[in-house]
Amino acid sequence: MRSVKTLLTTFALLLMLVSPALAVDTSKTYNSGILILLFVGFCALIIVAQLVPALLALFGLTKEAARSTSGNKLAASAKKH
Repeated sequence: MRSVKTLLTTFALLLMLVSPALAVDTSKTYNSGILILLFVGFCALIIVAQLVPALLALFGLTKEAARSTSGNKLAASAKKH
């Protein structure tokens, strides 16, 4: 049991020491200007603007389906009595 604990501790320490070597320096990989950033932001704004009405319609349809289902159950139970 002690050897497993020692092995796991050694492995954890090794991973903690190695992980900074896997990091990427973003100053060398990202060299786009402000115009590219504004374009990507504008595209994100368009996607969000289309997503809001779609979610509202989805909630409305779900609410209407739940209302019609509960209405059918009430009508069915009224016919039984």
